[in-house]
Amino acid sequence: MSTTAQSPATNEAAVRAIAAGDFAGAEAALLQALAQDRGNLATWLNLAAVRRQRQDVDGAFDALREALAVDARDFRALLMSATLLEQIGHAKPAASAYGIALANAPPDSMLDPPTLKAVRHGREMQAKFARDMGDYLRAASAEVASQCTPAERRRLEHFIGITLRVQPRYPQLPLEYYFPGLPPIGFHEREDFPWLAEFEAATPAIQAELRTILAEDAAEFSPYIHYPDHLPLDQWRGLNNSPSWTAFHFYEQGKPIEAHCRRAPRTMEAIGLLPQAQVPLRSPTALFSVLKPHTHIPPHTGVANFRLLVHLPLILPGQCRFRVGSETREWRLGEAWVFDDTIEHEAWNDSDETRVILICDLWNPYLSVEERQAIAQVIAATDAYNGTVPSASV
Repeated sequence: MSTTAQSPATNEAAVRAIAAGDFAGAEAALLQALAQDRGNLATWLNLAAVRRQRQDVDGAFDALREALAVDARDFRALLMSATLLEQIGHAKPAASAYGIALANAPPDSMLDPPTLKAVRHGREMQAKFARDMGDYLRAASAEVASQCTPAERRRLEHFIGITLRVQPRYPQLPLEYYFPGLPPIGFHEREDFPWLAEFEAATPAIQAELRTILAEDAAEFSPYIHYPDHLPLDQWRGLNNSPSWTAFHFYEQGKPIEAHCRRAPRTMEAIGLLPQAQVPLRSPTALFSVLKPHTHIPPHTGVANFRLLVHLPLILPGQCRFRVGSETREWRLGEAWVFDDTIEHEAWNDSDETRVILICDLWNPYLSVEERQAIAQVIAATDAYNGTVPSASV
C-alpha cells in the first residue's frame, strides 16, 4: 500500500479509537500516520489532544510544538498551549499564551461552542492578568509618579498600558507629508500653547458669528468629504458628499475666501492668534465643522505631521466624543485642544442635535523657523515640478 493511501486509513483508525475511548490505540495510530507525513498539522493537533487525555502533558506540549513548526500562527495549537499551561498551574505564562492565541483567533461567529467558551475564558484570564500586573507596576512606580507633573503622569499611565498590551501604539501615519523627528503626541499639553486661553476667550463672539452664518448662509456649508465616486472611498463611502458632515471654509488652498472671512471678522481675529502653518496651496486652514445627530466620523489620519490641529467647540449638545490614538475625550464648550491628526482619530455625535466646532491648523511647535520655511519651499517646489503650480509662482 502506498504512503498516500495509508495515511487516511491510519487517521480513520485513530478517530475510531478516540470515539471508543482507546486513547493508547489512538496515539499509536496517530504516530503511525505521522511517520508517513510529519507535515500534517491536524494529526499533530489530534496527537496533542490524545496525549492530554492520557495526562501526558509533556508529550502534548511536544506535539503542539511540532504543530506550530508546521504553522506558527495556528489558532488551535496556540489555544491548546494556553489551556495546557493553565491546567498545570502556570497562570502568568498561560495569560501571555492566551493573548497570543486570541491575536490569531477567527471571529467568534466562526467558532464552535466549546472553542468559543475557551476563547471567552482566555479573554477573562488575559484581562485579570493585565489588571493584576497593572496594579503591581503602578505600586512599584507610585513614589516616582507622585513627583511627576500631571502631563508626565498621563504619559506614564500610557506607557504602562502599552507595556500591558491593553493599549495599542498609534504612530504618525500622514497621508502625504512626513517630517522625521517630530514626536507622536496625540493630545498636546495646554501649557505648550500660551495663546490658547485668549483664543478660547473669543468663544462668545465666534458663536454669535456662527449663529448668523448658520441662519443666513446655510448654502455655503459644503460636504466635508467630497471625492469622485470612481476613487476608492474605503471608510468614507457613507459620508462622501453627505450632508451629515459639512464645513464652512475660511480658506481654499491656503488662500482666504474673502466673502466668508468678511462674514466672521471676530472669528478671523481669534484665528490670527494662532501660529498657523504657511504652505502654498496647503495652509493655513480654518473652518466651521458641522456634524449632524447620530453621525460617526470613522477612524482616519491627516495629511501632514508638520502641522497640528486645534478644535474649539461652539455648539455642543452633549454625547459628543473624540478619540486620538488610545485616548477618548468629551468636548467641553469653549475649551480647545490641540492634537496631531496624523495619529488615528475619530469622532461621534451620539446626540439628537447638531454639533459645531471651529477647526484650525498650526505649525508643529517642535519645528524650528528654518525647518518651517524649508518645508514650505520643498512642497511648493514639488508642486511646481509636477505642474501643479507655475514655476514662476514659487
